[in-house]
Amino acid sequence: MTVSRSIVFTGGGSAGHVVPCLPVMDALAARGWSVSFVGGRDGPEAQLIGATPYRFASIAAGKLRRYFSLRNATDAGRVFAGIWQAYRLLRATRPAIVFSKGGFVAFPVVVAAWLNRIPVVAHESDLTPGLANRLSLPFCRAVCTNFADTRFARRGLEVVRTGTPLREALQRGDAQRGRAQVGAPASTRVLLVVGGSLGSENLNALVRRALPDLATWFVVHVCGPGRIDPSYAAAPSYRQLEYVGDGWGDVLAAADVVVSRSGANSLYELVALGKPHVLVPLTRAASRGDQIDNARYAAEHGWSCVVEEESATPSGLVAAVEATWRTRDEIRARLASAGLADGTAAICAVLERFAR
Repeated sequence: MTVSRSIVFTGGGSAGHVVPCLPVMDALAARGWSVSFVGGRDGPEAQLIGATPYRFASIAAGKLRRYFSLRNATDAGRVFAGIWQAYRLLRATRPAIVFSKGGFVAFPVVVAAWLNRIPVVAHESDLTPGLANRLSLPFCRAVCTNFADTRFARRGLEVVRTGTPLREALQRGDAQRGRAQVGAPASTRVLLVVGGSLGSENLNALVRRALPDLATWFVVHVCGPGRIDPSYAAAPSYRQLEYVGDGWGDVLAAADVVVSRSGANSLYELVALGKPHVLVPLTRAASRGDQIDNARYAAEHGWSCVVEEESATPSGLVAAVEATWRTRDEIRARLASAGLADGTAAICAVLERFAR
């Protein structure tokens, strides 16, 4: 029987469940694979994949919640509808394997693949698995992880530490181009602040209150769509950006210190690229606590300085930034020894091994 050289990727709900797929999609396409992506109708995946040459199909998706909500009933119907739609899609296309990056939209695709006897490989970025991946794992043949200490309850599941795929643009970032892009003088220290693809109101407010004490820095603040504050338009050495697409690798290369949330993909990129940074994790009230776990793990390994949002003050943030700057050489040495690198080749190897 001839092995089909086709693969379906799935994931969504946030850019973090989509963007890491792109380097793997490119690598497999270069090897002759037929590549497509299945996601939700309303998530960022439609736009992100729409900018690539790969086919995109959408299915119904219901949010998977860890708490009681009346919307759970209607969303359960969407989950079953999504399973049926994904089942028919996979039945028609018969891919050799499905790769799930997680998010609630991935669960119906994973179940549908299992019903069609199509092998599934998942990827878990966080130190502790999210709900969608925990529900999906019984239907998976293997799971790839970022960190060696990630653990799963299911026995018999093959766990492979592959790391996260890194976009080529990140690995080839040019600091001079980045400084020119944001208008930073050559002699000024650059502080890059980013609160995730959608931004963060709390982090944005904290950084803006700290600006008077960051006068010796050129602050590049990626604050999220619709979150630019015009009252700071004339602030010296302060550049607000809603989002950075093309040139993000250059902007990141230009940064001397980065202030970031501690989502797993962002943290992995900072460590792998050797960027001294300060983490401000989302609180447990605003998340399932995965960012707190990630930040604690990074701090224990000496990779990151952590500022807890609940107790964060402008002076405390500035102190963390300055301490990171003073110890940047030691931090870079620890980051270099962390052993985190581009995971694209390792994930491709796992996918090719399990493809039927």
